[in-house]
Formats: sequence, structure tokens, C-alpha cells
Amino acid sequence: MSLLEPGYAAPRVGASRSNAALLASFILAIFTSAFLLFSVQPMFAKMVLPLLGGSPGVWSIAMVVFQALLLAGYAYAHFLTRSLGLRNAALVHGALYGATMLALPIGVSAFMGEPPAEGQEFWLIGVFLTSVGLPFFAVAANGPLLQAWFSRSSHPTASDPYYLYGASNLGSFASLLLYPVAIEPLLALKAQSSVWAVGFVVLMGLILTAAWLASANPAEASAVPPLRKDAAEAGTMREKLTWIALSFVPSALLVAVTAHLSTDIAAAPFLWVAPLAIYLATFVVVFRDKPLFKMSRLETALPVIGSLVAFSFVFPAGNIQIMLALHIGFFAAATLVCHAQLYAARPAAERLTSFYLWMSFGGVLGGIFCGLIAPVIFNKVSEYPLLIAASLVCVPAIFRSNPRQWLAQAAPVLAVAGVVSAILLVDSKLISADIKPPILFIALLIGLLAFKLPLVSASACVGLLAITSSAFNDIESHRSFFGVHKVFVSADGQYRNLSHGTTLHGSIMIKDASGAALPARPVPTTYYHPVGPMAEALRSVQARGTAQNYAVVGLGAGSFVCNGRENDRWSYYEIDSTVVQLATDPKLFRFLSACAPDTRIVLGDARLTLAKETQKFDTLVVDAFSSDAIPAHLMTREALAMYLDKITPDGLLVMHISNRHLELESVLAATLQPLGATGLAKYKQQTPEELAKLSIAPSRVVAISRSPAALAQLKADGWRTIEAGTTAPWTDDYSNIVGAMMRTYAD
Repeated sequence: MSLLEPGYAAPRVGASRSNAALLASFILAIFTSAFLLFSVQPMFAKMVLPLLGGSPGVWSIAMVVFQALLLAGYAYAHFLTRSLGLRNAALVHGALYGATMLALPIGVSAFMGEPPAEGQEFWLIGVFLTSVGLPFFAVAANGPLLQAWFSRSSHPTASDPYYLYGASNLGSFASLLLYPVAIEPLLALKAQSSVWAVGFVVLMGLILTAAWLASANPAEASAVPPLRKDAAEAGTMREKLTWIALSFVPSALLVAVTAHLSTDIAAAPFLWVAPLAIYLATFVVVFRDKPLFKMSRLETALPVIGSLVAFSFVFPAGNIQIMLALHIGFFAAATLVCHAQLYAARPAAERLTSFYLWMSFGGVLGGIFCGLIAPVIFNKVSEYPLLIAASLVCVPAIFRSNPRQWLAQAAPVLAVAGVVSAILLVDSKLISADIKPPILFIALLIGLLAFKLPLVSASACVGLLAITSSAFNDIESHRSFFGVHKVFVSADGQYRNLSHGTTLHGSIMIKDASGAALPARPVPTTYYHPVGPMAEALRSVQARGTAQNYAVVGLGAGSFVCNGRENDRWSYYEIDSTVVQLATDPKLFRFLSACAPDTRIVLGDARLTLAKETQKFDTLVVDAFSSDAIPAHLMTREALAMYLDKITPDGLLVMHISNRHLELESVLAATLQPLGATGLAKYKQQTPEELAKLSIAPSRVVAISRSPAALAQLKADGWRTIEAGTTAPWTDDYSNIVGAMMRTYAD
């Protein structure tokens, strides 16, 4: 009501101040609650990472658990709102907070013991629930609970409190934004946990203050209809299914996009929080009566962006900024479209907690689908393309269309795409090997169609996804908790390769270009070739003349053993049983069977299994990066001290630190300084002659020892001493992935 409207009466000064204090107390409590809720997620996930090899799967499971706890919190809020008055509900909630303080500060519980070799997902769920379950549950309930309490107050906007959800998501967004740039680089994990505990106590005071002000300023009986016990059950099932579906798609996309990014870059909180921050920011943007921009433009552009993402699955850009912008851009657009439809479908304030409960349920289903179900039913990351297609259905012009429109516009496009996909699945050679131009043409065609025919453009995008997913056939594709491993033959037919994400982890020659017979002892390729720095470091130890005892962290295809000699002993430490199955299959890779059939393979995280070893090794090789992801816990001061303790006094520690996005050499130098060890580095870039002779990949390797004599030969061969500069050392309590990335792109 404006000042010029008839019947307007200016509020009393006292009432105005009371309303301002009431609103401020709720906004501050909701903001603080959300800030704590979403700062604990990356903090605790980082605590757990070392237990499972730094796998990106940790964050996928973390999101499933946190979404389930969020649903439980919303159900608890719904129960309190339906069953108790404001004052009694506040007493119960206060008692919950008092009990939760006994579980602080947050840390990893020892109740679940060490991680198993199989079924890591369920073990990890148990760790989350026993370690952080109660604190997260207590904070998770605050969003809908405080909004429901506010709706029972005398504030003029109490009848439509959904805008307070913006304050909640603003707090969440702020915590996720600050975590990678301020909290993680400045505070160790123990300090983060202590500060969070203090914030929890402050939050308890804010909640009780807000409840007291609301109860002191109740709504007039005639102003708000009484809350019926059956209010939550009001509404149609179709309405609830709509809330679930519009929550399911962006929640599932959140897990899929995050897994895609963290697999190929780093399993690090800063890459986890970016998509999650965008996810929350979309609520701030669309949960308002006046939108910041016309959603129709975004709805038109969504199929275009989706087609470019589909195009990138087969032909990824080499530039990380382009790939990040593309995938995160699509995720942001799809989430905005879904959440805008969700806000448009919101019910009246008396059914607020029911709305949030069903919305949270949809989010949990999305997380479970991507985090637990998809890895079991798909041997590739097939859920991501499926979710791209599902997000297009959420565009209003598409899901509101009738069957006749679908048949008229979409069916022909999908039929053509189906025929092309079927041909490619049977034999991709039946179509020109260079399918890049036609796929790009399809992508551009989608862009033209999107402006007039949304059904056609969306269908063309789905067709493009089908074509690109069937364009290339892998010999083997295996999926585990730690990612997707592919075995495929190179385009020239000479090599069989093992890859994880975008990184090659092993390659063996299966056909000589000249037709000559292959040697009985295969020649190592990629990073492990005889002319590379890893083999050069090994030869410096072999020069001592005696048989050597080697340990290698990270199996890959087992290539490295073929740089050894007949009497050498080998022990591999590998966390993924799928990798062991592939590397030990002589039909796929015969490095182990031909060069070291007695190789000992220890399954489990190397920090745990290697620490139990009583023997000493002449050389310890750490080569455990998955794709370009960094298991940071394998490069900390504590880890390096343990490695050095496991080698002989004149032994050699070899670290393979090749990475496209992160500068790690200075990290090692800074971390080694207090350990009394020296590090030498060498970067090998293949020459044209070497590239023509062998399958050779460039590599960056650091050799470390406490014995100057052990490094003398490498120093004479041109290896240089590594320098820390201003880089801070990494510990089990502190690491800075963002700084490592910034140094790479600053060069």
C-alpha cells in the first residue's frame, strides 16, 4: 500500500522501530545460520579427503549426505511448526542446540575405523553422520523454521516471508565465496573447526532472540488465518511432483558438474564451492517478485549453451578458462530456469514448510541419483548428458507444450539423431572419421532454431548429445568410486591406452607401424619412457650395481616396472581395485606379466598402507594423480616425512608432479625445508625425433633425498635444485590449491 492509496495510515514510530528490530533479528539469524551451514561442508569434506585418496567422489557423497541431513532438518522444522506454538518450538530447538554443543568442535570420528577396499561410499556416509551429522542437522532446520516463525509475527511482510530465503542463500553464498579465498588459505583446519564452534554458540543466541521478538510481537488473530494441522497435506499431488522435479534437476546437475570439474582439475574445496555458490546464488536472484532480468531470454539460450556442452564432450577445449566458463555457464543457466519455475509454483505462507520439505526431497533424490545410483548403473558419466536433456524439459515453452506439438516439431529431429547414433554405435567408421564439422554445424543450427522453435532446438540438443556419446567406442569403460577408467586404441591402431578423465595413465604398443614383431619385453611409454626423467632417476639408483627394492604409489597400467631389471623387487600401492584389474590383465596391458610377474600390489590409500610397512626401499615413486586432480594429502609435510622414513639412508624419493593447471614444484620445496632433504627437478619435453620413435609424454619430476651422494649423478645430468620462493608449505592441516593455480597462470 503506497502513501497515496486511500485508507493508508502511517505506522507509529514505536511500531516501526519494533518491526525493524524484528526483521533485523530474523535476517541476521538466517544469514548466520546459512553461513555456518555452508562453511562446514567444504571444511569437513577437506578433513575427510586424506582418508580416501583425495577422490572427487568424496564431495559427491558429501553432497548426498548434506542434502539428506537438510531434508531431515526441514522435516523437523515442519513437525515443530505443525505441532507446537512458537514459544514451545523455540524451547525444543534451544534444547537441541544445547545437546549439539557436546559434539563440538567438529572433527573426523574414529567410530568407523579405516576405509575399506570396497564399498567406500557407505563407509563415507557413516563417517559424515557420526562426525558432523548432529551439528549440520541442527543448523539445517533454521531456514524454514525461522521463516515460519516470522510468518506468525506482526511484521507487515509476514504473510509472504519467502524473500527471507534470499537472506539465507546470501549467507550461504558469502561463506562459499570466502572459503577458498580467505578461510582456507588463512586458517588451518583445527582453527576453522574452533571458529565454527564459536559461531554456533553465537547463532544459538541469535535464534532465541528472534523467537523472543516474534513471540513478543504476535500477529493479530484476524490478520493471519490459523494454521491447520492438515495444511501441509493441502494441494494436489501434481503440485508436489512439480516441486520435486524442479528441485531434482538442478540438484543432480550440481553433483554431475562438480564431479566433472574436480576430476579433471583438482579435488579441492575451491572447485567444489564454485558450482554450489552459483546454485545458491540462483535462489537469491529468482526468489523475488521483481526479476532482475527477463527469463525468456535465458530460456531461449539454454539449448544453445547445452549444445556447446555436448560438443565439448567429444572435442574439449585445451583452455581451462573456456571449459570452466562453458560448463559452469550452462549449469547456472539451467539452475536459474528451474528455480524460477519453482518460485512461480510456491504456495501460500501457511504451507511454507511443506514447500521446503518437498523441495528438499527433490534435491536429495537428485543427489542420490548422481552420487550413488549413476556410478552403479552407468559405466561412463552418462548422467551428465541425461541431465542436460532433462534441464531443457524444464523450459516453460517445452513442458507446457502438448503431444501434437511434440510430434510436429521434435519427432523428425530426434528420428534423424537416432539413426545417426545407431550407425555410429554399430561402426563409427561408416561415417567419416572427422565428425567435427557436422557436429559443429548441428550446434550452430540449434542456435538458429532456438529463437523460434524451442521444441526443435531442445530436441536437436538432445540429438547432439546422443550422437556425440556414440561417436567413439571404448574397448573398456569401468567406473568406480574414484572415477571412470577407459581403455581404448589410438587412432593409428598402434597403441592401447588407459585414461582417467583427460589424462593418459598408461599406453602399450600393440602393433608396430612397420609390421615388425613386438619385443617380448614391452617398452614403457608416456611419462615412463626410457628417455624421460622418471626412468633417468631410476637409472641413477641402478648404477649402484645391486638389485633394488622399489615402491610405487599409483599403479596406472604398470608401465614403470619395465624400466627395472630381472632381480629388482617391486611393490605397488593402489587405492582403486578397478585399476588393479585392468593393469593385471595381460590381454590389455602386459607390462607386469612380462617384466615383473612377482610384483606385490597393496590395495588401499598409500598414506595408510605405506605407513604400516616395516621394510625400507631404495627408491619410492609417488605417481598418484588421477587425471589432473591432486591428492593434496600426498604432498604434505607429514606425508613427505613418512616417505623419507621409508627409504634407505641413501635412497631416492621420486615425485611425478606433471599438471596442466597447478604449479607444485615450489610447494615441494617449501614443504621439504624443515625435513633436511634436497629436491632436484627436471622437465622433459619430447623432441620431434623422440615423438616419432616412441609414444612419449612430457613430464615434470622431482627427485628428493637426504643424501647428497644420492642426488650427485642427477645433478651432473642437468637436474636443478627446486626453490620455494614465497610459497607456504603444505601440511595435513593446510593446503592452498588456489595459490598453485594462480602461479601457473601468472607465468
